[in-house]
Amino acid sequence: MIDLRLLRDDPDRVRASQRLRGESTEVVDELLRADEARRSATQRFEAMRAEQKSLSKQVPKAAGDERAALLARTKELAAEVKAAEAETTAADEALRQAHLAVPNVVQEGVPAGGEDDFVVLREVGDIPAIDNPKDHLEIGEALRAIDTERGAKVSGSRFYFLTGVGALLQLGLLQMAIAQAVEHGFTPSITPSLVKPESMEGTGFLGAHASEVYRLEADDLYLVGTSEVPLAAYHSNEIIDLEGGPERFAGWSSCYRREAGSYGKDVRGILRVHQFDKVEMFSFCRPEEAADEHLRLLAMEEEMLAKVEIPYRVIDVAAGDLGSSASRKFDCEAWVPSQGRYREVTSTSNCTTFQARRLNIRYRDADGKPQTAATLNGTLATTRWLIPILENHQQPDGSVRVPKALQPYVGGRGILEPSR
Repeated sequence: MIDLRLLRDDPDRVRASQRLRGESTEVVDELLRADEARRSATQRFEAMRAEQKSLSKQVPKAAGDERAALLARTKELAAEVKAAEAETTAADEALRQAHLAVPNVVQEGVPAGGEDDFVVLREVGDIPAIDNPKDHLEIGEALRAIDTERGAKVSGSRFYFLTGVGALLQLGLLQMAIAQAVEHGFTPSITPSLVKPESMEGTGFLGAHASEVYRLEADDLYLVGTSEVPLAAYHSNEIIDLEGGPERFAGWSSCYRREAGSYGKDVRGILRVHQFDKVEMFSFCRPEEAADEHLRLLAMEEEMLAKVEIPYRVIDVAAGDLGSSASRKFDCEAWVPSQGRYREVTSTSNCTTFQARRLNIRYRDADGKPQTAATLNGTLATTRWLIPILENHQQPDGSVRVPKALQPYVGGRGILEPSR
């Protein structure tokens, strides 16, 4: 949720953010109206309650006609107080719904526009010269590393098996990510794959992205699409200690996405699938530290990409493609030779106080007063990374070179040979 003080003090800034996102400003005006209605209802209720308390003190001291009049007013006021309380409750809920409908305020400098309006910040690494590059699925099948045919037989489309060196590559990649995170002071975490509705809503995934989420109706639980969700909810309804700086986690989890609306898109291989594994970084910090923490997470992602020796570019994502929780997002896109273009492999978002306000996560400032914390997230490694690793390191004889940093995590193998 956005800060209501910002809304009241500078509604034009919130409207400008909506326009940058390409979304309606009406939700801002609806929130202003709901905020005013809630405050008016609360004032009326409190005034009536104050009168009710005053009368209750006067009745025992009164007699005769005065007492009768006070009792009559007390009875009349009781009904008015009950009605005012109901009005306040309704106004609170209306405000909550209007508040949930407004996405985070976009940071200054974020490009305007949608998915294709990003700004390239830098390109890193040399694009390999590969004649007639094979795609990751052809390579993976030759290595007996990826089996989408049996994945579809067992579970349906967009499922797969990673077998042999494919399983070792994924496990090694994620272990390397965890090792790097621990080296940089992150707490490693194995997170739940199922969460309560309030956890999913608190992180902003039940708005525009609700169609992407798997729900277990019988249990009223959701399968997470990223460990960002359980990590964000880890400190829900708590006051956390940030005296020593940001609190950082690296969560390893299986992730599930319905891929609704992507019918016929990226159906080959393991680029867009229903289940994958991921190591996700998550930080809690003071709001004034969030911008620097965002750059720290991006640097962590680039360090991992350098270790697997693949060319990539960093983009500043446009406002219309941020998602509701992020105020700014940087993506790293790896070069995919078979497609002759860059594809997203990491994303890091600064969510400022948006998620923490929904989840009631606070810290104490220098005066000991509770304040809303900031949250940030960033991908450190995921199944999708196997695509650029296999494709960029393919050799003319069909083998695949294993990046030096990854070799210790795959049994010391320097070359992966196709099955004969």
